[in-house]
Amino acid sequence: MKKIQLLIFCFSLSLCISPLSLAKEYLSSKDFISQSFNGEPSQRKVYWLEDDTKKTIESILGHRFKKLRLRYWQHKQQTVWILNEIGKESPITIGIHIRDNKIVRTKVLVYRESRGDEVRHDFFTNQFVNAELTDELKLSKHIDGISGATLSVNALTKVSRIALMLHKEVLSE
Repeated sequence: MKKIQLLIFCFSLSLCISPLSLAKEYLSSKDFISQSFNGEPSQRKVYWLEDDTKKTIESILGHRFKKLRLRYWQHKQQTVWILNEIGKESPITIGIHIRDNKIVRTKVLVYRESRGDEVRHDFFTNQFVNAELTDELKLSKHIDGISGATLSVNALTKVSRIALMLHKEVLSE
């Protein structure tokens, strides 16, 4: 009888665990921004998406993008973007620091999936350093995948492309 009660308890508990409860924050957005600008004050800004920019974002993502505006932080000619993209089922929060149209740093800030969190490690994110955006809106560097984390790898790659595109747009205004 105790085994059945334990089994029922475990099953009930599993129903209460949502993907959001799997969320693991590795670095706060505030800390990422501060580290990116060496603690110097940055200006929080809002970029309102025009239709053509939104369509480009959607073509990179491969799905609809519902946001009308994005927040970013700027210090001189550097920008930081905090963006979310779905891995397999849940959003991954990613920080991207850009200077001179190149990625300075990519960091997984919050990971909510049950698998694939290897993308948060430096051995993976360091591949993005110095990546630029080509005329075809691709990264100038090849990003090696991680077995078992393909969707998370794709999410970070897509978000990096979007951040580089948006960086160019906001600095050209």
